[in-house]
Amino acid sequence: MMNKPHFLTKMFLPAAVAAAALSCATLAARAAGDDVTIAAFSAAPLGEPPAAWHFATLPRKTPTRFTIVELDGKRVLKVEANDSYGNLIHAVRVQPTPRVWLSWRWRVDSLVADADINIRAGDDGAAKMCVSFDFDAANLPLGERTKLSIARSTTGEEVPTETLCYVWDNKLPRDTTLVNAFTKRQRFVVIQSGSERLGQWVAERRDVIADYKRLFADEAGGKVPDIVSVSISADADNTHGHGLAYFEDISVGR
Repeated sequence: MMNKPHFLTKMFLPAAVAAAALSCATLAARAAGDDVTIAAFSAAPLGEPPAAWHFATLPRKTPTRFTIVELDGKRVLKVEANDSYGNLIHAVRVQPTPRVWLSWRWRVDSLVADADINIRAGDDGAAKMCVSFDFDAANLPLGERTKLSIARSTTGEEVPTETLCYVWDNKLPRDTTLVNAFTKRQRFVVIQSGSERLGQWVAERRDVIADYKRLFADEAGGKVPDIVSVSISADADNTHGHGLAYFEDISVGR
């Protein structure tokens, strides 16, 4: 039996926490043309992540562990999923420009062995970097609006209308794109795959605007909504597996 009790369990908590945190001025984007302020892992004390990063999980779920550790002489974020689910979210407000770059370095030491993000029963992963967008729900089909309305009234939380996740998968080829097995509100692009680079730091730089237009082309209509959060996700609750990853500092800029 699948462990996810709700079609939106993979995504509603990141947006809810992000929306609440947006009232904090330190999390807002700087003036147009500047980088966005993202709290650095490298400057944080060992232990809990910086306060600007908010943890979210689900009831009756073992939480994925997010901790600041020392590795290779640097302070980094350790992300360990052990039959667990969790997200670490940082609120932002970024108005779209022709290009918005998301940059980070990550390292996966252990993949979730039986993960298969094509199906609900396998929807797990050792490391995902996600970006949520403030798409107007009024532009969604009636069925999608109804699901969002039910989720919002049931949980009392704001549900993200669109979330794009960059995935380090265990088997799918790089540049594979797909819709989350639970909901069309979340879509994946695989940018690292397999065990070839396990235990190695890998640098990424993604044009978020271009990726959004590619993955949400059926909804975007040539327009891109504001970015409202970035989040790190790892889970192994569907397959009862284990994953281990690390992240260095993350930046968002033009």
